[in-house]
Amino acid sequence: MAEWYCPRCGFKAELWSRYYFECPVCKSPLEITHPLLFEPRGKGLARYSSMLPFTPERGRGEGGTPLVREVLNSVEVWFKLDYLNPSGSFKDRGSALSLYYAYKMGFKSVVEDTSGNTGVSVSLYSRLYGLKPFICMPRTAPEGKKKLVKRLGGVVVETADRAEASLKVLEHAGESFYVSHTKSPLFLEGFTTIAYEIYEDAGVPDALIIPVGSGSLLLGVFKGFQNLASLGLISKTPVIYAVQGYSVQPVYKAFKGCEEEGEASTLADGVAVPNPPRLQEIVSAVRASKGDVVLVGNSEIEKAYTELWERGFTVEPTSAIVHAAFLKLLDKLKGKRVASILTGSGLKMI
Repeated sequence: MAEWYCPRCGFKAELWSRYYFECPVCKSPLEITHPLLFEPRGKGLARYSSMLPFTPERGRGEGGTPLVREVLNSVEVWFKLDYLNPSGSFKDRGSALSLYYAYKMGFKSVVEDTSGNTGVSVSLYSRLYGLKPFICMPRTAPEGKKKLVKRLGGVVVETADRAEASLKVLEHAGESFYVSHTKSPLFLEGFTTIAYEIYEDAGVPDALIIPVGSGSLLLGVFKGFQNLASLGLISKTPVIYAVQGYSVQPVYKAFKGCEEEGEASTLADGVAVPNPPRLQEIVSAVRASKGDVVLVGNSEIEKAYTELWERGFTVEPTSAIVHAAFLKLLDKLKGKRVASILTGSGLKMI
């Protein structure tokens, strides 16, 4: 049986009893506990039904994204092309689960705060289930993403910045389903499937390079490899390198105990999350993997972005931060097998 579970205070509740986007007792982020059985069948997200708390009834081909091998600077790199999901970002794995859950629980509308990709993804999957999405976005969010939200039937609520968007969304959270991708364990569960796909396609890499804003992607992939280890399918898990920009570096500060000055990283707006709700979990996961946190600036992002496009990877600048980190880590990665997760499509920016 799948349950909501709070690792901090021990709160438990049956998953389908009611929706919680945070622990009702101590306000901490929740986890979902459920049986695990690795019996992959079919394609996409549904291939791992036996490893998920439930399987969505509808989808648009999310999951099952290509893993492309290249050798760069004598390092074997596997690029996970998650920007090829239906809405153009990895967020579809979480939205597929979350919006199906909202539909089954009887909600008619949903609300979410986002800098862009989540809004597009939530709008797409809301449409599949006849739900009305209200998307709170900062005015600085890319116009292309705002247009996509509207095209998919979403209502864009513009705010001054990301912080105001997070506050604005709470005004609607009572009557609407608050997706809360930064907290929701439904998103984490969706992201575990990235680990399963990498494992099936290439085994266990020595290192993973993952962009970190709210940290849900990193935590989901980390949990996925932990799940495989708990089933005895793998004997080691990858070292994780979390990547942030110099401009907004809460994970780096919590991990290192200090901030580092450097060039602005305004190109990486998608990871500019000043207060990740799962901050301590992110730090613990990176430490448990014997990994590190890497900071990059605009010139490094621009160089990596250009190189990726030249190689045929049509990503957005935020996605390019993993390649910027790879170039920075070359000495450490010599002789290693590395997986870099490319998260968002650059075609939305055109």
